[in-house]
Amino acid sequence: MREATRTADAPGQGEATGGSPCPAEPSAGFLEATVDRLARRFTAHDTARGLSAVEQWTLQVLKISEETGEAAQAVIGARGTNPRKEPVSWDEVHAEVADVVITALVTLKRMRPDDAEEYLRRQLALKTANFLPDPAAPAGGAPAADHPGTHPS
Repeated sequence: MREATRTADAPGQGEATGGSPCPAEPSAGFLEATVDRLARRFTAHDTARGLSAVEQWTLQVLKISEETGEAAQAVIGARGTNPRKEPVSWDEVHAEVADVVITALVTLKRMRPDDAEEYLRRQLALKTANFLPDPAAPAGGAPAADHPGTHPS
């Protein structure tokens, strides 16, 4: 599959979800529960290796960059712009983007184990306020003015 899969099989990181198979149709709460289990597993592994919380967070943020690079490589492959490599499908790009999202969610959960979900909800509301109209506003209302530095990405 992809690098992310190989990384998960590194010593001490295999069966990161506790060995339980993923359900064919995840139930409500599956995402949060799975992210929590992954975060706890990787934190326990790194703690056993003697890494401080800040070291763990730093390496986890770097992992987001690694996954983003893999997504970029997949786009190059899907566009067929590298004559030295075989083209890949857009499905591969989708999978790599999912790896970025999963890694980012696990990172936030590792950094904020007690309130990651609520923190993410607050940040999403803050960062989208300038781009999406207030649902309570009258129909046809314009979003708030765009301000420098407020782009959600």
